[in-house]
Amino acid sequence: MPSEAITAAGTWTLGDRTVNRMGFGSMRLTVRADPTAAIRVLRRAVELGVNHIDTAAFYFSPGGIIDGEPGAVRYATELIRAALHPYPEDLLIATKVGPGPLPDGGWGRAATAAQLRFQVEENLRRLGVDTLDLVNLRIAGDAGGESLAERFGALAEMRAAGMIRQLGISNVRVEHLVEAQRIAPVSCVQNSYALDLRRHDDLLRECGARGIAFVPFFAIAGGAREAGAAAGNGPAARIAAERGVTEHQVRLAWTLHQGEHVLAIPGTGDIAHLEQNVAAGGLRLTPAELTALDQPAR
Repeated sequence: MPSEAITAAGTWTLGDRTVNRMGFGSMRLTVRADPTAAIRVLRRAVELGVNHIDTAAFYFSPGGIIDGEPGAVRYATELIRAALHPYPEDLLIATKVGPGPLPDGGWGRAATAAQLRFQVEENLRRLGVDTLDLVNLRIAGDAGGESLAERFGALAEMRAAGMIRQLGISNVRVEHLVEAQRIAPVSCVQNSYALDLRRHDDLLRECGARGIAFVPFFAIAGGAREAGAAAGNGPAARIAAERGVTEHQVRLAWTLHQGEHVLAIPGTGDIAHLEQNVAAGGLRLTPAELTALDQPAR
């Protein structure tokens, strides 16, 4: 039974699939070598109504045991399979390719078109599916003026072959979105974006105008990125204290207020934090609070 908060956050349609706007990001699940806690978090997320899980070919952790079998490396995709396979019918798993494992066992920051197929096949195998719901082409580093046509075109061919249902792009600029849409439909754009990390305002607006989902990562961490957001003394902290919620919840609520096409994917390896994140979907900020939050970012 979905929580009231996740229902209150609303839904968005990705291609032919409707997902709740409050989703879950799996990157932090790989921090611990023991996957037991990660599996519990994933199952609890689905119990709460999460039906959009974000992962990647390059989310992995050392060691760990799944179903009694030890392994040298455990990928987030393997944790998702161990926790949730066979998958609920309404669950959409979005993954990313680009940086990651190569056929020769090495690791690349920017896979070639040929290497992308290997990564897609590895995602299929680790998730235990015949078709990937959604694949984002992740551009490593600052993409600048580089073209993504060859790589996105390779993924479009895999989509035409039935290996992928939907395509997206990640860590990109507006010109990349325009370029990609000339090749194949784009269901979502996934970029860093937060209350204190606003350099992609133009891309968020462009996605809204084109009816494309904008999926921020680092929505809680902001400029601190992998280090995580520390408690502050600014408007978010003040509003959190007045509302009796956490600053993280205020940040997530602000994220969802940026447009109906904005989907949140906060990640955590802790069930209590997961429940707080989902609860943020029901937090409605007033116009005055939104104005106060926007002022330091502009």
